[in-house]
Amino acid sequence: MIGGGLAGCEAALQAAGRGLKVRLHEMRPERMTPAHTGGDLAELVCSNSLGSCLPDRPSGLLLAELRLLGSHLVACAERSALPAGGALAVDRAKFSAEVGDEIARQAGIEVLRGEVMAIPQGITVVASGPLTSPKLAGALALLTGAEHLFFFDAIAPIITAGSIEMTIAFRASRYDREESGQGDYINCPFDQEEYHLFVKALLAAERIQLHEFEGQINQGVTAGQGRFFEGCLPVEVLAGRGEDSLAFGPMRPIGLRDPRTGKRPFAVIQLRQDNLSASLYNLVGFQTNLTFPEQARVFRLVPGLAKAEFVRFGQMHRNTFIASPILLDQNLCFHGREELLFAGQLTGVEGYLGSIATGALAGINAARLAEGREAVCPPRTTMLGALCRYISGAELESFQPMKANFGLLPELEPAGKRIGKREKHALIAERALAHFKGWMQDESI
Repeated sequence: MIGGGLAGCEAALQAAGRGLKVRLHEMRPERMTPAHTGGDLAELVCSNSLGSCLPDRPSGLLLAELRLLGSHLVACAERSALPAGGALAVDRAKFSAEVGDEIARQAGIEVLRGEVMAIPQGITVVASGPLTSPKLAGALALLTGAEHLFFFDAIAPIITAGSIEMTIAFRASRYDREESGQGDYINCPFDQEEYHLFVKALLAAERIQLHEFEGQINQGVTAGQGRFFEGCLPVEVLAGRGEDSLAFGPMRPIGLRDPRTGKRPFAVIQLRQDNLSASLYNLVGFQTNLTFPEQARVFRLVPGLAKAEFVRFGQMHRNTFIASPILLDQNLCFHGREELLFAGQLTGVEGYLGSIATGALAGINAARLAEGREAVCPPRTTMLGALCRYISGAELESFQPMKANFGLLPELEPAGKRIGKREKHALIAERALAHFKGWMQDESI
């Protein structure tokens, strides 16, 4: 297993749990990336949320499928969960520690520190992630004979809880009807004037130049044209799409009421708890590429954050992914070399759960191949099956990283009556889980 991130750790645990001896390679801390902070396994670089737990949401369905597979990392996440409304958010440090402990308890896994510079022979899972080192990326380019694609990704700032002015900010979850002020999010409310002043400052702020960043981290890698993944746009890029684009995007105030006025704010920035002690909060949806001094200046214009203390500024990194539609089968095996599998964001799945899920399937298939059985993929009516079919079957020209979403799944057969979106999604999820259970039974997963 190459890569000690979410996909690599899940793959290692699934394979070792099925009797394989596993070498898990992780280059950190001997060789660091532009985004990681240490050498812990399964370090969460971006958000601390794995997504919604609700069964009628795409991530909730994928989460339910992972529970059926006995995902080790989902269990680690649930043991390190934080209050986050209907989402599964975790304490980053505790989550990584839980995963590290789980790996250490598994006698069949040997963790090796150091950079892998070539693709090994034998059954191998490459889950080196979007920050694959230049030398390994070069080896992948030679193996695939195809040009690497990449896009720029960004992460949001984290601030201390004690620096938030709670006389202005308020606690609430969206549509929370309780008056206790015990909501899972801290909300910074804007009136119309404050919002437009903030957007103006955001658009005028100095940004880190992409070509300088690209030159630092792209050395030795053949790459296509850099681009942002739509789901992780820097907030300043989104703001440039129109004066009110943020108010209808990450700053939408729907379902919230400012207790100072009793009314819905014009816009709002939500802060989500980032650790178990509730001493740190991240700015939800506010990934950015502003320079660090500009981040401090602009984000302190947010109502309630005038005295904000930053423990991590937002930053950008390059995410690399392979041209999976021409390289991988839906079972995650490499064309022409079945014993070589790929998993995680390197394949073009996006989101933590997508990485864990493809890691789980790769680990299961590695064990099946070792037993002389064929590699498998869940039905296309399941979220994991649909994701695997997307990355292996999309049009290469329009291929970009994809999160779990209901648009990947087949429509329901007409039931003779019109149903609402929530009910429709609930029925699709019900069908998916039934088919997933049947597949597991048929394939003796």
